[in-house]
Parts: sequence; structure tokens; C-alpha cells
Amino acid sequence: MDIQESLKKKRDLLKDEHRDIDTMISDLLRESIVNQLAVQRLKKKKLLVRDQIARINQQLLPDILA
Repeated sequence: MDIQESLKKKRDLLKDEHRDIDTMISDLLRESIVNQLAVQRLKKKKLLVRDQIARINQQLLPDILA
């Protein structure tokens, strides 16, 4: 497996994790008593995962200006 393939696999796993976190946030917000701390932590984690996906995408796309 080359570097490109491993980056794509990691990106796909992170996208799945991002989607799962989004589902967990939605589930928490539907509860009658919302645990705001848990929601905030999940949102922060979701942002970190999104940033990791963006970094991988930058590595996969060639730099046009280079």
C-alpha cells in the first residue's frame, strides 16, 4: 500500500468518525435534559477531526502553484 492509499484510507476512517460524532451530538440534543458539557466536548472533537481531514486532503492534492 503506497502513501496515497493509506492517506485515503485514513481520511475515509476520519470521515466516518466525523459522521458518528455528528450523530452522537444530534442524539444528545434530542434528550429532554441536555448535557451541554458533553455536547461541547463532542463539537470540539468534531472540529479536530475535520481539521485532520482537511490536512490529509491538502496532502493528497498536488500544490498547483508549486
